[in-house]
Amino acid sequence: MAKKLIIVMANTDPRNGEELGAPIFQASVAAAMDYEVEVICTATSGRLMKKGVAEKLVVKEGSPKTVYDFIKDAHEAGAKFYCCSPNLDLFDMKVEDLIPECSGIVGGAHLIEEVMEGDSKVLTY
Repeated sequence: MAKKLIIVMANTDPRNGEELGAPIFQASVAAAMDYEVEVICTATSGRLMKKGVAEKLVVKEGSPKTVYDFIKDAHEAGAKFYCCSPNLDLFDMKVEDLIPECSGIVGGAHLIEEVMEGDSKVLTY
């Protein structure tokens, strides 16, 4: 049985807050169940790793809890968030622009290696 869950947020668009709840919440749950969890934000969802972006987003209109609050909860539970390397150029970001909960930058080879050689299960959003 896999001990690691990789959640790839590739088609999850931060401009639509409803799309952000499930993957981040599932990261929290899996981490609370003592699974090793990586959330890889790539394509448009890479914006979530930039300071100031997730703080302005909510999953449900009128909610007092921001998407950043959900990220912090998942991180506190043990989930690790990563920004895909092309996002730095795509969104004019530098490493110092990333939220503290971002554990670093990964490239495409990281995901391929984890899936092909690791003991991981992958959820893609």
